[in-house]
Amino acid sequence: MTAKTTLRGITWNHSRGFVSVVATAQRFSEVRPDVEIVWEKRSLQEFADAPIQGLAASYDLLVIDHPWAGFAAHSQVLLPLKEHMPAEFLADQAANSVGRSHPSYIFDGSQCALAIDAATPVAAYRADLFARYALEPPQSWRDLLALARAGRVIMPGIEIDTLMNWYMLCATQGEAPFAEREWAVSDAMSLQALEQLRELAALCPREIFGWNPIAVYEALSRRDDYVYCPFAYGYSNYSRAGYSDALLTFDDMVAIDGHGRCQTTLGGTGLAISTGCQAVDVARDYAMFTADPGIQRTLFFENGGQPGHRSAWLDAEVNRRANNFFLNTLPALDRAYLRPRFPGYLHFQDLAGAPIREYLMHGGDAKAVLAKLKALFAEALQLYN
Repeated sequence: MTAKTTLRGITWNHSRGFVSVVATAQRFSEVRPDVEIVWEKRSLQEFADAPIQGLAASYDLLVIDHPWAGFAAHSQVLLPLKEHMPAEFLADQAANSVGRSHPSYIFDGSQCALAIDAATPVAAYRADLFARYALEPPQSWRDLLALARAGRVIMPGIEIDTLMNWYMLCATQGEAPFAEREWAVSDAMSLQALEQLRELAALCPREIFGWNPIAVYEALSRRDDYVYCPFAYGYSNYSRAGYSDALLTFDDMVAIDGHGRCQTTLGGTGLAISTGCQAVDVARDYAMFTADPGIQRTLFFENGGQPGHRSAWLDAEVNRRANNFFLNTLPALDRAYLRPRFPGYLHFQDLAGAPIREYLMHGGDAKAVLAKLKALFAEALQLYN
């Protein structure tokens, strides 16, 4: 009897992140009975915060966030996929990237993961409630503020999301916050974006400051007082019949006068292989199976996944079953802003949201907030020099 190869994987605790890879692992093991893949899960906050070096020492497969790409290239804790996967397979992944999802996992020429999941903040609303209250979805930042004054708007207010939304407002208005290792945004724009966020947050309920995107979508789909979220990382699950109490409609964001629709901050997840994996060929085959366009459009999507392959976003059946989530939001993905990924960047991301959130909640000295952000960025630059 041939000994079974067992691989352990770590992902994040949501139907989108967990059930999707459990389904591909189950099917892969049915095709390859000599292989067992066991997935474990961690919270969304742990997914954003936990260092990958410790996870790579314990797991063969890791679902990661692309800002880790620089650290992965520096530390070499993740397998460089270009050295282990066929060039034609990677070329197809690149040609069918959703926005910059595929290249987001490439740093200094090294590819650390496959973009199996694509996301950016997008707008979401309750079409039934807009009809009930005789309202229209906002099209401009001015419209958004008016709807918020009516008490109908919610958005994520935890630290990481407030930081991502500050990036968004700077990038949308012509000054992306960073050019990899450079600050690259003026003080005037930095302060303007802080004030714009504070103005909007002041019109939302205080409870948003404890909410991540999932909590926002749960509230939006279960309650009848809020009707609109202007930007939160999209979850196609909430646009599918049977998943939540009420169906959500997802769409592109509002426009800011003279600058077009908001340019939100790219998210999504990638499937990586630890350099400590003792069955690299098996892990590679499973990763390619999960990222395969046919699997992405069917098995992965059907089990709650939010595909990273562009063919799934354009697929008529996928969109029919997801209330056109993918077609409606694809323009937002294609223009999304790509965060820095240099090795020390996560130090800044982990800490910079707190002073912004504090300012949105309580006001204070915006210039002091900006000085804190600059100091954190300077610290991040020095970490791996």
